[in-house]
Amino acid sequence: MVASAGRHDTVLLDVDGTLVDSTYHHAIAWHRAFQRHDIELPMWRVHRGIGMGGDRLVAALAGDEVEQRLGDELRAAWEKEYDRLIDEVEPLPGAADLVRALAERFVVALGSSGKPDHTRRAVDLVGVRDVVAVVTTSEDAESSKPAPDILQVALRRSGGTSAVVIGDSTFDVASAARMGAPCVAIRTGGFGVDELTQAGAVLVERGLPELLDADWDALAWAEPPPGAGEDPPLP
Repeated sequence: MVASAGRHDTVLLDVDGTLVDSTYHHAIAWHRAFQRHDIELPMWRVHRGIGMGGDRLVAALAGDEVEQRLGDELRAAWEKEYDRLIDEVEPLPGAADLVRALAERFVVALGSSGKPDHTRRAVDLVGVRDVVAVVTTSEDAESSKPAPDILQVALRRSGGTSAVVIGDSTFDVASAARMGAPCVAIRTGGFGVDELTQAGAVLVERGLPELLDADWDALAWAEPPPGAGEDPPLP
């Protein structure tokens, strides 16, 4: 791999919702997990929490009392429900092409809040393991997105010095900003252009194919705007 001549020599990509089309499968799995324990949350609210790690999602959506009482049971139920849906998950259009194109100019690493087995399967689906320097998952850091820990581990293990992040949620934008990285956002996670821009994304595109034509020379020097590291609002 040849590093970019710009300030950022690495591109860190999220996996779920960014490389594979799994956002709504995760929303369904979490919704069913909550239902198992008679916790009524409308699907749209569950969806709005997808992108943060499971260690944060229960409290964020259902409150601290539910987290303390049922957090581990809900996470176990979510994992079982997602495993029932995982065979339906497919790569997003342009995923392999973009990763391979970026790998010609940057070090490329993947930083996911997902479970290791889920992430391994997603990476294998996309078929880019041979050009990715490292893959990190929820087990590689104590705190998940929007904390920057997982991305920081990915950058360090990749051997890179500074990164541009590609993600699909406001949580990715905040996580990137907290490590001083600009975030390029795509809309495949169901977030709108305005909210991704307001969260601090330096570029918002419809999907991965559009990023093939992005100005990566300029993005290699981009900086996150002030305030981009703030906690994303939840309804």
